Formats: sequence, C-alpha cells, structure tokens
Amino acid sequence: MPYDGQAGTRRIARMGAMTTGPKSSPAPKAAPRIRPVPAVARAVAILRLLGRTRQPMNVKSISDELQLVPSTCLHILRALAAERLVSFDPASKRYKLGTGILALARGVMDTDSFAQTVQPMLDEISRKWKVTAIGVEVLDLHHIIVTALASSQLPFRLHVDVGSRFPALISASGRLVAAFGGYSREALRAKFDTLRWQKPLRFEDWLAEVELARQLGHSADDGNYIGGISIVAVPVLDACQRITHTIVAASIIDQLSPDDADALIHELKAHAGHLSHQLFSLE
Repeated sequence: MPYDGQAGTRRIARMGAMTTGPKSSPAPKAAPRIRPVPAVARAVAILRLLGRTRQPMNVKSISDELQLVPSTCLHILRALAAERLVSFDPASKRYKLGTGILALARGVMDTDSFAQTVQPMLDEISRKWKVTAIGVEVLDLHHIIVTALASSQLPFRLHVDVGSRFPALISASGRLVAAFGGYSREALRAKFDTLRWQKPLRFEDWLAEVELARQLGHSADDGNYIGGISIVAVPVLDACQRITHTIVAASIIDQLSPDDADALIHELKAHAGHLSHQLFSLE
C-alpha cells in the first residue's frame, strides 16, 4: 500500500499537537579541518568491522572486506592485539574484539554525563508506560548511537543494545536530527537516499514530517522504520538550540491510547528540558 504522507503527518499532529518547539535552528559552524591519519582510520575500521560481524575473522577476510593490503592489515592487527583491543586465536588464526575494548567502554559510560543522568529517567518511563526507553547521542549527519537503555517488560524486545549505531536520519530520531541539526536540504537528500525503511516514505513527505517535528518539538514513526512498532522521540538541545541527543520510546502500534501517547510525549519533553538545563547550564 502506498505511504500516505498526509496521514502520517496527522498522526504526529495528534500526538502532542498542543505543544510547540523551536521554529528554527541556527546554521551549523564550519567543521574543523581534520588531517587524514590513514593508520588510525584503518585501525578504527577494523575494530568496527569486528564489532559488526561479531564473529572471528582471519587477515584475508578483514583485508578483503576493507580493501586493505594484507600485510598492512596484519601489522595493524598485531598492534591492536598488543593493546588487547583485539584478541588472536592461534588455532584458527582469527581475530575478534579483545577485552581491552571493555575497559574503554566502561570509561565512556563512567564519564558520559548524559547516559548517567538519563538512565533513571528511562527506567521510570519504561516501568510506567511499558515501553522500551532509549537514550541516543547524535554523532553527526551520518550516525546516532545508543548510550542508555531500559527494556520493556512486555513480551517483545526491540533489537537494540547500548553501543548500537544507526543511520542518523532513520526513524523518529532522524526527523529530529533533520529538524534541529541545521543541515541543508541537499545534504539531507543525499543521506535520505541511503536509508532502508520497512515501509519507505517519499523524501517530500518525510521533509513535511521533519518540519512538523520542528514545530511540535517531537517526532513519531508509526511502522515506517520497523513494521508494527511505534516510535516517538524528543530532542535534547544545547544552549544554541542544536540537537545533541534524543530520548526515545518504542512500543507496539496502538499499545497506547491517544491520551496516553500525549501524556508520554509530555513526560518525555519534561525530561528532555531537564537534561538540557543540567547538561548545558541553560538559564
């Protein structure tokens, strides 16, 4: 069945239509020039590949996947192994992520003020509304990453974990990234064309929902990203009204009544406002 953009827009309007958010976001500052460091980029690519596959891989498989010279790949793997960021099995001659990654990850979680502050909020939201509640950091126009999570107590579980990365413009959070990120239409179109939806939208319909999200201060995805799943998100904004994080609630479609959905969104916005004040010292 073709996607009805107007129907989707009406659904978002129904969910919290009485509350409006910032009407515009400032133009982004020019990104600092970063000098390429090939060895670092290759090492990071190897770590991400091993994290994605979650299966041990040999040098040839890694080098083929990343289009690296095998000898270069081997030298990088040995350096990573020396730091315990990867581990090597002599019997299978395969590499996987090492325990050193855990120490780094623990350090991130221990110093991430957003994750520490949002976790009790997510726990409360999940318990009260029987939804999966997620804290998301916006990295850039390319990716968002889950930094905190409280799973639903219902007999369904959204396949997401702390550390999961997603395309920045996907689902409800993606509409907020587009609305409050200060990106051009051309940049949004280029990234939108790479997205994979279970029930795809036309770019023009998606842009209309982005604009509505800017006006309402929240966004919703009713089954476009994941069939049968309703996802709502609110932005956490810095002192310049630029998006830094989102708070997300995921549930089965029609699990919540319209009144409950409005109440949940109101609660999410209150938490987001508290986080903005606490993290960015807003007056």
